[in-house]
Amino acid sequence: MAEVPTTVRRPQRADARRNFDALLAAARDAFAENGTEASLEDIARRAGVGIGTLYRNFPTRQDLFESVYVEEINQLSRAAEDLAKLPPWEALNGWLRRFVGYVATKRAIHEALNRESEMFRACRATMYSAGEPLLARAQQAGEVRADATFDDVLRMVSGLTSAGFVDDAQRDRVLTYALDGLRARP
Repeated sequence: MAEVPTTVRRPQRADARRNFDALLAAARDAFAENGTEASLEDIARRAGVGIGTLYRNFPTRQDLFESVYVEEINQLSRAAEDLAKLPPWEALNGWLRRFVGYVATKRAIHEALNRESEMFRACRATMYSAGEPLLARAQQAGEVRADATFDDVLRMVSGLTSAGFVDDAQRDRVLTYALDGLRARP
């Protein structure tokens, strides 16, 4: 699958790529914990780099928001490719559980994203082209209800993840109950 491009270019040198990737991971975690107001200095510190390295890679806060979002979408797309090798239900279930992580990042920076932008539309198209085949395959195998649409499933999982949970184990249990409702019944 094609990856969604960003306005920020990924460095060519291996050490610079490591720093770039560390900044994306640190920013994702910081935004998930503190929202869009997360400190850039804290992000640089978490990544183990100086603030100058952060600004060299992401000249504006908006560049960092968009890059984190696009990286999540690209990881979701790669996960679909990897999971497609599994049996149909396992592949879909695994991808939807990975989708939960994406939703947490998206919620944290949602207000900072331009939902009318070409980048946002490209991300949505990439996400659908990654996940729809997994649902279709599970439906064709008779493991998932035939009346479920991909959009319905994403909305269900997104809605569940917006609820407050005592801990990750409770969230996983509730998600399991909801996904069980997708299963085809004899």
